[in-house]
Amino acid sequence: MPDAQGTGASAGQQLPDQRLSGSISGTIVDPTGAPVAAARVRLSREDQSPDQDVLSGDDGQFSFASVAPGPFQLTITSAGFTTQSSSGNLPSGETYAVPQIALALATAATEVRVVPSRTEVAEDQIKVQEKQRVLGVVPNFYVTYDHHAVPLTSKQKFELAWKTTVDPVTFGVTGVVAGIQQAQNEFSGYGQGAQGYAKRYGASYADAVTGTLIGSAILPSLLKQDPRYFYKGTGSKRSRILYAIANSVICKGDNGHWQANYSSILGSLAAGGISNLYYPAKDREGAELTFENTLIGIGETAAVNLLQEFVIRKLTPNVPAHEPANP
Repeated sequence: MPDAQGTGASAGQQLPDQRLSGSISGTIVDPTGAPVAAARVRLSREDQSPDQDVLSGDDGQFSFASVAPGPFQLTITSAGFTTQSSSGNLPSGETYAVPQIALALATAATEVRVVPSRTEVAEDQIKVQEKQRVLGVVPNFYVTYDHHAVPLTSKQKFELAWKTTVDPVTFGVTGVVAGIQQAQNEFSGYGQGAQGYAKRYGASYADAVTGTLIGSAILPSLLKQDPRYFYKGTGSKRSRILYAIANSVICKGDNGHWQANYSSILGSLAAGGISNLYYPAKDREGAELTFENTLIGIGETAAVNLLQEFVIRKLTPNVPAHEPANP
């Protein structure tokens, strides 16, 4: 008698097309090997079956049960780590142990803001000032139209003084002054002719150099003062007049506060004293005359400041915008 089950598979025998489900498990760790808890693990299949998600436990382990055999892919995400993926092929009816998955730390996206240093800002401001020329010719470097201009470094104060003293216009004006002095026979001890003119030219240029270097570079560096005139430009005419006159004896310190302009005053006295080294003996100024000339110089500075406030800006092409200043 034939076996009652001869036409089918014997008990427990797997048919060729029968596929048994299995499971997938693994462990997730960080770069140090410590387990990563609550990492999200997504199981994706190629057979269009829905994705499955699980979270790793405190020990970093995860598992998927009742998974149909075949190719699969795991995608692991966790806060603070880069996304990691792993793939494999689950045999029928087996448990697939995924090799330990080590997550890499995520590189935080950092917004980098490049902020120029105060020195760099001041350098840019100086470049603007060096383009300021009355009628496009006469240098007007020592005025700033930015009330919040960054203080100059000592190096920048010397650079500005140097560029002023070697400007072609400075040489030209010095030549005119020397010519007038020779025509009027001032400092007669120098004599006449080319030699007399050269001496007058040298003395006049020396006055300009010593006055600029001492009053606008050396003393401002030592006393931490700003040698520039800060243009006001707003307010009543009376307030602007008072501001311009006041700035002949006060200045802004490198700390941003207004203070007595010791640099300019002492610079005038020092330049006057040094001039006694090269002017003819009979034309040298005594102490009383030096102080008198210093007072005259303060008055001249006030007059120039008034011109700066009401006239020179209009005669200077391409002047930058400014903010109001108050002493």
